[in-house]
Amino acid sequence: MRQNDELQLDKFDTKTFQKELLGWFEAEQRDLPWRKDQDPYKVWVSEIMLQQTRVDTVIPYFHRFIEKFPTIKDLAEAEEDSVLKAWEGLGYYSRARNLQTAVKEVHEKYDGVVPNTLNEISKLKGVGPYTAGAILSIAYDVPEPAVDGNVMRVMSRILTIWDDIAKPSSRKVFEKAIRALISHENPSYFNQAVMELGALICTPTSPSCLLCPVREHCQAFAEGVQTELPVKTKKKSTKKVKLGAVILKDKEGNVLLHKRPSEGLLANLWEFPNCEISSLRYGKKQVEAYIKEEYNIDATIENGILTKIDHVFSHLTWNVEVYIGEVHHFAQQEDLRAISAQQLEEEYALPVSHQKMWKYYNEGKQS
Repeated sequence: MRQNDELQLDKFDTKTFQKELLGWFEAEQRDLPWRKDQDPYKVWVSEIMLQQTRVDTVIPYFHRFIEKFPTIKDLAEAEEDSVLKAWEGLGYYSRARNLQTAVKEVHEKYDGVVPNTLNEISKLKGVGPYTAGAILSIAYDVPEPAVDGNVMRVMSRILTIWDDIAKPSSRKVFEKAIRALISHENPSYFNQAVMELGALICTPTSPSCLLCPVREHCQAFAEGVQTELPVKTKKKSTKKVKLGAVILKDKEGNVLLHKRPSEGLLANLWEFPNCEISSLRYGKKQVEAYIKEEYNIDATIENGILTKIDHVFSHLTWNVEVYIGEVHHFAQQEDLRAISAQQLEEEYALPVSHQKMWKYYNEGKQS
């Protein structure tokens, strides 16, 4: 086992590896909407959407997003609420906010043209080393590494790299490997091919080695250690938080929504009034007291729970008790509004957990 050693590439047949990998990709690549052309804006949007999200999930979102914001100018000039609504359900909403912030800079500073140099593109909000490498290589054919979890998994097996991929310091090792192997004739296809190989063949568990187009070059397969790589330390257990939330309607049938703060988790999204509770058993009383004190809402919350929802983030889990109730009086505020059900569904972006609450509420009404 090697760890932290210099990469041993003097005997590696780079040219044949490139030829076989690119040949496989040209024949077997998936028909994905962002591969229709090399438009850097579309590549950028797709790469941001694909972070921590499955391809099948992203495809319909990508279509709708590009239809709504077909150009950099359209996204730069859009209202943030409209952007968040188009992103609703994808999660990690800071990605959408950072994307729009960066697009505004491209629109204003670069006349709407995505920069094609590492120095300039890396300065844009939310564009880290991976995203920069992906845009530069895929859209502009710049031989720049685009190293994500998929790529590290593939390279750890091809070259038997035993560095822990959970450690940020390991990225440099894998970037060095890609720089040594990348095709300068077709860096766009090379980086996409490595990603595709990780998605379809060199999967996290039970890799399909017998179907692999570059099996003859894989040192892990030759040594029989492909299932032991990559090395990845497990994350710490997530924190659990108990919440009580309430769907409140007034006499006209309007629904109360609260806007989250502009900083922090799920920033600027709308939600049903909620608060942290000490015990699920006494959640109703605590929610009643909270909305009265925090928002001066005079409401009656029904006995009994509408539903319970568990929502998992990367660093914490929400255990939510959901109630329903009727508003008798409240003062309209900038971050607290009574809106129609149609407005809620068409204009206001809700976190996934609150979308689930609303869906359950409506299904309960219809049954």
